[in-house]
Amino acid sequence: MSIQKLSPAFKDYIWGGTRLRTDFGKKCDFDKVAESWELSCHKDGASVISGGEYDGLTLAEYIEKKGKAVLGSDCEKFENFPILIKLIDAKDNLSVQVHPNNEYAQRVEGEYGKTEMWYIVDCDEGAELLYGFKKEISKDEFAKRIADNTLLEVTNSVPVKKGDVFFIEAGTLHAIGKGILIAEIQQNSNTTYRIYDYGRVGKDGKPRELHVEKAKDVTVLGPAKAYPETPVEKLDGYTRKLLSSCEYFTTYSIKVDGEAVLNADEKSFASLLLLDGEADINGVKAVKGDSIFVDANTGSFTVKGNCELILTKV
Repeated sequence: MSIQKLSPAFKDYIWGGTRLRTDFGKKCDFDKVAESWELSCHKDGASVISGGEYDGLTLAEYIEKKGKAVLGSDCEKFENFPILIKLIDAKDNLSVQVHPNNEYAQRVEGEYGKTEMWYIVDCDEGAELLYGFKKEISKDEFAKRIADNTLLEVTNSVPVKKGDVFFIEAGTLHAIGKGILIAEIQQNSNTTYRIYDYGRVGKDGKPRELHVEKAKDVTVLGPAKAYPETPVEKLDGYTRKLLSSCEYFTTYSIKVDGEAVLNADEKSFASLLLLDGEADINGVKAVKGDSIFVDANTGSFTVKGNCELILTKV
């Protein structure tokens, strides 16, 4: 049995804010902390074991040292570590973008595609995000609207509130709006095709790169598929709500009031991301913003305290 606390990798994209530092206690010197990669074996930003016998190892190094059995049998079908989990603080609008599916991404980019899920951790009043199109449009109209900067006239803006869930299949046009803080569970990929970026410039003073031709190849030109609402289950000492389930990940929102007995069996590791409160996880102390990795084959483990967390398995 092994339970490890992780330290994240950080990203300082131009649209980021400061809440990951001020509200979630992240230790980062960036002026803007746009993203913290809480569970990551990606080459662009790895999470690191914090404390204990394996302190300082990246998560990938930890897995290599202990063997792939710590991932569980459901991970055997994946060539690489399958998922990436982030906290995202959007002080400003993100670009309008799309991610490719596995076939296209592996052929063109040499990595997985990207299906993802967003959980709205918090948001400003009146905040909105972009999620697919209002209606079906043609490839010709898509190309024309990109060229003449009228794309936002046909995209679907959705008001959001804390606790909302959005499942974003590869190919779905999307953009996080300003004033939204999100927990994102996604395939282990960093491939993003920007289509529209509000005319912004990067740190070098030049317009940020767009990927229009690739976006035309992969974008689904219609409304996004809404993920069905699921009920809250009242269990002994905690509540559980299924947020999403797909071939890459299964994710729950869990609220503990006292004690919750969870499980990491032989099929999958468990990732815990604390969104609020404090907890003791089999002796490992965790507070708001902490990310915990529980080896597969650990079996039952106990979360004691009052907290809200995201539980993810493969």
